[in-house]
Amino acid sequence: MKMSVIITLYKNIPFVDLILKGLKRQTHRDFEVIIAEDDNAPATLDYLAAVSAQMPYPILHISHEDLGFRKNVILNRAVAAAGGEFLIFLDGDCIPHSRLVKEYHRQAAGGILFAGRRLLMSGRLTQQLLETGDFGLLSLFNQARYGSTRLEDGIYLPFYKKSKSNGLMGCNWGILKKHIVDINGFDEDYTSYGVGEDVDIEWRLLRSGARLQSMKHRAIVYHLYHRPKLNEEEEAANANYDIMKAKQALGNIRCINGLDKHLRKQ
Repeated sequence: MKMSVIITLYKNIPFVDLILKGLKRQTHRDFEVIIAEDDNAPATLDYLAAVSAQMPYPILHISHEDLGFRKNVILNRAVAAAGGEFLIFLDGDCIPHSRLVKEYHRQAAGGILFAGRRLLMSGRLTQQLLETGDFGLLSLFNQARYGSTRLEDGIYLPFYKKSKSNGLMGCNWGILKKHIVDINGFDEDYTSYGVGEDVDIEWRLLRSGARLQSMKHRAIVYHLYHRPKLNEEEEAANANYDIMKAKQALGNIRCINGLDKHLRKQ
């Protein structure tokens, strides 16, 4: 089954450079990468032109003008362009474990929403990795030594099976493309951070009949540290929860403002 890895990007090429190098280390190699940039920065084009030939996988760059938070729009455009049957979604601050694509490929099946987890890297270790590019720093020993958290979620146990998941995290999940198409993709009514790109699409996929399956200890990402904008993000998420509750009351599993218009443009 062909895989498409969709990475969201907004003004952080050093982080994406580490992610692409992490994908270069994958044990399963039959996949494409789509950079979904919620911006149209010339620096991104220059960077991709310089590194694309060094990667063992094709890279497709999807971008649009920076008009504020339009992550769901660029995600829909990336889904429309994806050539893979199975989609893996990674945020632009999450380095994949070397067996992440292998584990999603091994588990890929219809009717299932696969939810991975993340280890939270410390600021010190993130800075060290950015300076050295040494992926040996991702070991659990170093994570503990440098004060990273959620270490449990960084333990790779390929034969571990936890059927029940604690929920979808937008930074690390996967599903067959056809299931995204069936619910008309991401709801573009969400125009600020939080809820719209994970919680909203989770409830619609589950209501459409998909089953949530945990990928804990199998699909692992290392979340690079960056300073959060707590007040701004919390206010945006609260507003988006109100929007979602109204949509749930209407029961629109297939969102109105979503993927279909991008599919028509192909």
